[in-house]
Formats: sequence, C-alpha cells, structure tokens
Amino acid sequence: MLFLPVSVTPVLHTESCNPLQTEPVFTVMQIPAQSPLPVLLLSCQNDAVTLCFVFRQNTSVRPDLHLHYVQACQKSGQPENPFVAHVLQEADKNDEIRCTKGITLKIAGNNHPVPVQRVTDDDLGVLASVLRHAAFVKGLDLAYNVLTDAGAKTVATFLQENSSLQYLNLMFNDVGTSGAELIAGALHRNRSLVHMRMTGNKIGNQGGMFFASMLQSNSTLQKLDLGDCDLEETTVHIAKMLKGNSSLVELHLSKHEMKNFGVERLCEALYENSSLRYLDLSCNKITSDGVKFLGELLKRNQSLVILDLNANRIEDAGATYLSEALTVNNRTLQALSVVSCSISGKGLTALSNAIKANMILSYIYIWGNTFDEDACMSFSELIQMGRLNPSCTDVAPYEVDGQAQLAELSHGLQREYYWAPRHRVVADSAANASLGLVAVSEYL
Repeated sequence: MLFLPVSVTPVLHTESCNPLQTEPVFTVMQIPAQSPLPVLLLSCQNDAVTLCFVFRQNTSVRPDLHLHYVQACQKSGQPENPFVAHVLQEADKNDEIRCTKGITLKIAGNNHPVPVQRVTDDDLGVLASVLRHAAFVKGLDLAYNVLTDAGAKTVATFLQENSSLQYLNLMFNDVGTSGAELIAGALHRNRSLVHMRMTGNKIGNQGGMFFASMLQSNSTLQKLDLGDCDLEETTVHIAKMLKGNSSLVELHLSKHEMKNFGVERLCEALYENSSLRYLDLSCNKITSDGVKFLGELLKRNQSLVILDLNANRIEDAGATYLSEALTVNNRTLQALSVVSCSISGKGLTALSNAIKANMILSYIYIWGNTFDEDACMSFSELIQMGRLNPSCTDVAPYEVDGQAQLAELSHGLQREYYWAPRHRVVADSAANASLGLVAVSEYL
C-alpha cells in the first residue's frame, strides 16, 4: 500500500495494475483546491487490489451568508431586512473565528446607536433557511425583536434540524404559551443547545411547565433563563425537575412572584441536586422565612457557587440566617447578592463577619440597603485589609469628618443583564461576576 499526504491542493492518484504484475502503474493528476473530489489511493500487490479514499474538508471556501440570504429572500418573495443583511455581511468577513471556534450572530433589536428594523416572523423564516447548515454559527441572539408564536414554530423546526447551535437568546419577544410548547418540544430531542434565554416572553404558567417537563429528558442544556415570563407558581414544577436533572448549571427564576412556599419546594429539590451552581431568585416576594430554608440548604449543599437574592424583602433576620450558614457550615458559595433587600446595619454587619470567617466567599453585593456606622466600618475594613477585592463588591469606602462611608460601584452579578454598553467602563469580571465564576461555553 502506498500512502501519500493530502496537500493544500489535493492530488488525485490513480494506480492501474495487472494481477500478474508486481509493480503498480501510477497516474497522477492535479485537481483544484475547491474540488470536492477525494484523494484516491490504489495499490496492487500480486492479485490483491486495495482502494483507499482520503477526503479533505475544504475550509477555505467562504460560506457567503449574505449572498445566500439575498438569494433566499428573492426565492421566497420576502423583502430583505437591512439589519439582518448587515449582520450577515459582517459575519462573512470574520474568517479566522469562523474557521476555528465559530461565531455568535448578534441580531438583537436593542442597544444600537440608530434604530434598526427589528426581526419579524417572516424575516426569521428566511434567516433560518440560510443558517440551517451553517455549522460555524454557534450562537444566535434574537433578543428584543417582534417574534411571536409563529416565529417560535420556526425556531422549533430549526432546533430539530440543526446540530451545532449552542446559544439561543429570545429574550423580550412576544412568544406565548403555544410558542413555548413548540420550543420545549424541540428541546426534548435537541442535543446541541447549552444556553437558552426566554426572559420577558409571556409564556405563562403552562409554558413554564412545558420547559420543566423538557428538562426531565434533556441532558444537554446547562443554562436556562425563564425570568420575567409571567410564571407565578411554576416553581413547584421546576423544583420537581431539579431532582432528576443532572446537567443544568445555571437557572434564572427572577420575577416569578415566588413566595416562601415556592422557595421551600425549591430547597427540598436542591438537596437531591448536585449540578446546579448558579441560582437566581431575584425580584421575587421572598421574606426572611423563605431565606431560612435557603440557610438550611447552604449548610448541606456542596454545589451552589452563586446565589442572587436581589430585591427580596429578607431583612436582618434573613441576612442572619445566611450569615450563620456561611460562617460555620458552607465552604462552596463564592458569590452572594443581597442588593435592595431591606437589610439594616445589624444584618450587614453579620454578613461582613461571615466573610471574615469564610475565605471561600469572595463576591458580595449589598448596595440599596440601610448602612449604619458599624456596617460602613465593617465593609471598609474588609476592603482596606485586602480580604474583599474592590472589583468583587459594589461598594467603595471613603471618609467624611473621620467617619467611614460607602459609595456605590458599578459592579454586580447581572449588571449587564438586559443590555451591554458598547463602550465598557469596567472589566467583564467586575461588571458581571457570574461570567467569571460559571463559564459554560466560549460562545456565550
């Protein structure tokens, strides 16, 4: 057998031989680099003839997403969306990233210097036909557009046919319950998506239950965001899902109208879950009674790394429950956010004492509470002695007439949750600590 290396320009090698001959006869022919033809290796030894095909994948051919989009629009009779066309043109220029790691197409309808034509259901239908076999597209950001249940049907079909997409952002569109059912149904079978954002869609309780059911069978999804989706009391169903799911790493349940009963059910489920690392319960109706269940969970849980309780009414009693668990038992939690939680100086001082005793807890966000002199002094000392890094908290110490005071910093777990500034003021790790702590995919 004669093996020849596959060069930049493939060479087609053919060999012909007579069974009576011991020496093969070679024919060598150059073929273009763009040719899909394989390299053919054929050898002859006595009366045996062996064929070997070596295929070379040609990565130098441009995909021309924009050209395909224009052609698809012409074929379907759908007018081009100039915003989509511009994003695809820019993507076509991104050769190096496309050929190595893959890219995320950012077609979000917000945060642009000038207004853009937002993506409709019809626009998405054409775009999906272009991206169906574009394996280098790993992420698709369609946030803040005008997609409805009809667009959700297109998304569901796309998720069933595509095996490369890892990130899908549909936050703040107009997807309802029926659209949620279609997308959740597609995710029963999809095995590539690892991050799904449904924030701000009005999928309702029933839609939330469809996603909870999906997570009982899906073993690929690692990040799920169901915040602000009119879910109210679907927490119980999601809690049941968490008992059997071993792949989910990050779960956002903000603005769920969640009360203490929901937190209790959630904590019961998390005793049996060892994969969840980031739990977002911000902007709910959790009081100190609900935080008591979280405190008991932290005493036994060995997987949670980030806990977000922003904008709940946990008060000093809730802060004390958390402090007790973090001081004595828990050595896993790295980040805690209690911004605007109606905590006064007593509770804040208890949290600062927990940080002194627990060297694992490194990120804490406390702005929006009531600071007294003791609380200001405690956190000032933590920062000045180097125990608390200034980039890992949202307060900075200063003095007025010899008394310690705290000022707000633009740091936080989800500082750029709804939008990201084009001209960054602070580092990624400070603006959104969760990215540094729980990285799931390079495309997200």
